[in-house]
Amino acid sequence: MESRIPFETELIERIAWLISLRWLAVLGTGAVLLLARLLYPGKLALLPLAIVTVIIALYNTQFLFYARALEQSHAGTARLQQATRFASIQIVLDLLALAALIHFSGGAENPVAVFFVFHTIIASILLPRGISFLMATLAALLFATIAGLEYAGILPHYHPPFLENVELYRAAPFLLMEGTVLALTLWLVAYMTSSISIKLRERDRELVQSHEAVLAKSRALEGVIERLRRIDAERTRFLMLVTHELRAPINTIHTCAELALAGASPETVRDILARIKKRTAELSELISDLLRLARAREEASHDEALGLVDAAAVLQSVVELMRAEAHSKDLFLSMDIDSGLAPVRANADRLKLVWTNLLSNAIKYTEPGGIIAVTLRQTPEHLVGIVRDTGIGIAPEDHPRVFEEFFRAENARTLSPMGTGVGLAIVQRIIDNWGGKIWVESEFGLGSKFSFVLPRADV
Repeated sequence: MESRIPFETELIERIAWLISLRWLAVLGTGAVLLLARLLYPGKLALLPLAIVTVIIALYNTQFLFYARALEQSHAGTARLQQATRFASIQIVLDLLALAALIHFSGGAENPVAVFFVFHTIIASILLPRGISFLMATLAALLFATIAGLEYAGILPHYHPPFLENVELYRAAPFLLMEGTVLALTLWLVAYMTSSISIKLRERDRELVQSHEAVLAKSRALEGVIERLRRIDAERTRFLMLVTHELRAPINTIHTCAELALAGASPETVRDILARIKKRTAELSELISDLLRLARAREEASHDEALGLVDAAAVLQSVVELMRAEAHSKDLFLSMDIDSGLAPVRANADRLKLVWTNLLSNAIKYTEPGGIIAVTLRQTPEHLVGIVRDTGIGIAPEDHPRVFEEFFRAENARTLSPMGTGVGLAIVQRIIDNWGGKIWVESEFGLGSKFSFVLPRADV
């Protein structure tokens, strides 16, 4: 997207300023003509001068409407080119109008010729150097043409009221000197003014580039700050969840130890020790899951060492290990793998953990007599893994939280009190780290279907 540079903005503003200044010139010229009519009746060619003044007012009105349309147009290179042409046309018409005013009010004897310098300055400020020199040359040629034609008698000469008895317009040396001085002045003014304008424009462009660079760095810094905020919020939430999960088993162990130290009977001590053993097992499972989760977080923030993995072989090994557990719970476990599967870029041990967590949950939350079906399919771009069960299912309101750390649905807690709620969070982080995606489809009481995709390594 093209941005508006200061030079473009300045040019548009100066065009409006030039139009306003031209209205003042029209009013001033009209006032001078009225004053001349009173002070020097019959001494000036008032009608031609009035006609030129009206022409200036007419084309300035057209300029006003065009300038307003130009202000509403979109910023960019095309708009800058239009503004440059528009300014050039204005200055050319002003030079022609000024030449006509000079001719009808004294020609070479009229000091108003100095106003050619004013337009040269304006051109040098607003337009490129080459065009400003063309404008200066045009002004010098117009003055020289008027002086030459009046000198040759081709154009009539109109004496200024205050120089009626002076014939400077017929003095060739004077005309040559005045024309030369005016031309040199115009070119010198064009050179000096355009040199200053060029340096200012270069500085403007440097300022714009610096400003854009600062904005880009600022946006990048805002992104980093936002990431740090999210990381900090996630860390705080993680610590709170870990603290909450650790507190219950530790408090139980502490209470049981106090009861044992208080002199409980042998039968009570045996029961206390069993409870302590159960809680320490929960703590051990929680710590193991926390270590796995920390490793998954670390792999997400750093480049993980990945290789080509045969996903089918990994799945077969996991199913064989867990078939006995499924059989002990009277569950039917099936496996269906497409032939000729492409490899995936992954880590074999971490992929094994993904299948293990998904199958463990399916076995844990499926009642005896249920079915668990594992499939591994291939698409043109991905490998698709699916674990489907006929278990307790997940309530619709719990779907968005299934992959949250330490989250366990109420029916899951009721069926199996032991569990950290970290397994699916670990699975999601591993899949995400490899450029894949995992999602769940489930109905309460009617089972669940966990699906994930991983990019094929051969695509």
